Amino acid sequence: MSEQQQLEPVFSIEKIYVKDMSFEVPHAPQVFLEQAQPEIDMQLANGGQQLEEGFFEASLTITVTAKLPEKTMFLCEVTQAGIFQIQNVPADDIDPILGVACPNILFPYAREAVSNLVSRAGFPPVLLSPINFEALYLQQRAAQAEAGNA
Repeated sequence: MSEQQQLEPVFSIEKIYVKDMSFEVPHAPQVFLEQAQPEIDMQLANGGQQLEEGFFEASLTITVTAKLPEKTMFLCEVTQAGIFQIQNVPADDIDPILGVACPNILFPYAREAVSNLVSRAGFPPVLLSPINFEALYLQQRAAQAEAGNA
């Protein structure tokens, strides 16, 4: 391999997997008799860590809660993760890759897992809208900078 090829940036997907999956229907079976439309709430969290030199794990956790006025219909949580090879990239660029590029790759898998899990539990599927991870990343960095200056 030439010296130039060895120094070129590398970004590749090594493995994508479900790290954690949870589904609860605390008021079953009575909740299936309800006619009201539930309020759907979605929470999102992502993170990343270095596993070894040049290999990182990124994870995306999606929590979907369907609530009626007095009770929870269901609570679904999926953590989709992946191992990514990231080499010959400046250290300052690792965080944006783990905060933007990796979640963009993981999100379709997590969205499918949530939809399938909700459907298999007997509810209409929850179809999650696309997410702008770049905007979320920039908001998080701005909030951290503001907290650091306070």
